[in-house]
Amino acid sequence: MAYADTRFATRRRALSAKLAGMRIDEMLVTNLIHVRYLSGFSGSNAALVLAKDLTATICTDGRYTTQIAEEVPDIEAVIDRPSAEALLARIEGPRRVGFEADYVSVAQLEKLQAACQEDVTLVPVTGIIEDIRLTKDNTERIRLTEVAELACEAFEQLIDAGELAVGRSERDVAADLEYRMRRLGAERPSFDTIVASGENSAKPHHSAGDRIIHRGDLVIVDFGAHSRGFNSDMTRTVVMGEADEFSREIYDIVLRAQLAGVEAATPGTTLVDVDAAARAVIEDAGYGDYFVHSTGHGIGLEVHEAPSASKIGEGELREHMTLTIEPGIYVPGRGGVRIEDTVLITAGPAHIITPVKKDLLVV
Repeated sequence: MAYADTRFATRRRALSAKLAGMRIDEMLVTNLIHVRYLSGFSGSNAALVLAKDLTATICTDGRYTTQIAEEVPDIEAVIDRPSAEALLARIEGPRRVGFEADYVSVAQLEKLQAACQEDVTLVPVTGIIEDIRLTKDNTERIRLTEVAELACEAFEQLIDAGELAVGRSERDVAADLEYRMRRLGAERPSFDTIVASGENSAKPHHSAGDRIIHRGDLVIVDFGAHSRGFNSDMTRTVVMGEADEFSREIYDIVLRAQLAGVEAATPGTTLVDVDAAARAVIEDAGYGDYFVHSTGHGIGLEVHEAPSASKIGEGELREHMTLTIEPGIYVPGRGGVRIEDTVLITAGPAHIITPVKKDLLVV
């Protein structure tokens, strides 16, 4: 017999309370991340309807008949297709039914409207599930810590084995790191691994190409693991063989900026101020024009999710949020440095869950 995980009911209860306050009778959830967040179902096709009285129905297709019974034992499951339309057709009005406007195209909306009975009104809703997801429950915090530790161990194994070495290609290093993460239990990388060497390290989102790593190169390694729905994200920058004055200078600046960002990441601090704390160090050192992205983002079921620490970040940090702190300097034609940790916001100092050493590493 499968037993329900009460945290999913707790999340549905929080959403139901928001619906009642918005005078919405039911909510159609079609974003698969949100379906998983509210029910535990991890299949590739599903939709869920939640009413303000907490009754819920989930729908998927016949491929997942056994899986949905195992993963979602506590709410009614319907096997039909297309899932969203099948659920809407079951609703008898008059009802106001919210839908996730951020994830429904115009063409999809037309299909949803056609599936509704005449006295069912579809109401666009944005941001309410994302707001619930901002703070992580105990299980989420444990799993995020576990997957972060897995990725850290894989990186340390990569370094100890000498697989990040002069003469190897970026692509080969990325493949070895991803292999090690999988061997340690990851289902997959949480995103395409970045190994950016030499002049490529000046490209913040360079992938991992055929360039051969040379002595003296700065090499940015940005990577993460995905396990049981959760993701990790961290970046370390190393120098190959020897570090010149430029490499040491920008590494020291970025490290000081990163530590300032971590220190600022406390409950009640605005996201703008977290960004400013890291950015000020780089600007004061004369490299402000070379820090070209935001300081950080939340992480959980998605690699990039709210909150966002940037010049235009909205809101402030709360206990149990997640945030990456990842300032960087990228000088075209010369190279770049990025240092990134993922932190959990606590009542005190931020807790770093990617604790690989950040001293300049020459390999």
